[in-house]
Amino acid sequence: MTQMMVLATNNPHKVAEISPMIFSEGFDCRPQQSFFHGSVEEDGMSFMENALKKARYASAQTGLPAIADDSGLEVEALRGQPGIFSARYAAGTAGEASDEENVEKLLAQMAGLPYAQRKARYSCAVVYVEHAEDAMPLVGIGHWYGEILMQRRSGQGIGYDDVMWIPNLVKAVSEVPLEIKNRISHRAQAVQSVLNQLKQKGQPA
Repeated sequence: MTQMMVLATNNPHKVAEISPMIFSEGFDCRPQQSFFHGSVEEDGMSFMENALKKARYASAQTGLPAIADDSGLEVEALRGQPGIFSARYAAGTAGEASDEENVEKLLAQMAGLPYAQRKARYSCAVVYVEHAEDAMPLVGIGHWYGEILMQRRSGQGIGYDDVMWIPNLVKAVSEVPLEIKNRISHRAQAVQSVLNQLKQKGQPA
């Protein structure tokens, strides 16, 4: 019998990115909106804490194993900002901000810095729990290194993808084809790490 799990996100972009990776390894993955509506407050102090909160919440709501991620952009010159606040960087404590607002704030914060001081990375933590009280969750960590451009590229990116330059690909993240992104991104690395651990446990059945 195929192992079913809940993907703990309401973000359609994450569903589109993560689900194919999970299905390709023989697992049955369903987004949480297939079971319930609502979300848990992401008030942890790290990507891992937030991912764990989301996974436990989805598992408690459904009674099924759950997998969740939390991710963001960390800029070296900004001492790791925007980090866990990536989605609401421009809003501060006011809540969500648009991608446009977040990127504009980032570019303003880094105005005048040469490329040697614009190093950054996308970071992701993925957590899988068998049940809501799982005392030994499976954890995967991924990083994707690059640098922040001085202006946008394609205008088609999600989040900070238009200004995150990957030197070895000679592209901004927004210009990387999805099939390549799903093999090498921070999120792909973290998801694959968890799937490898599940396979070591002998799943899917």
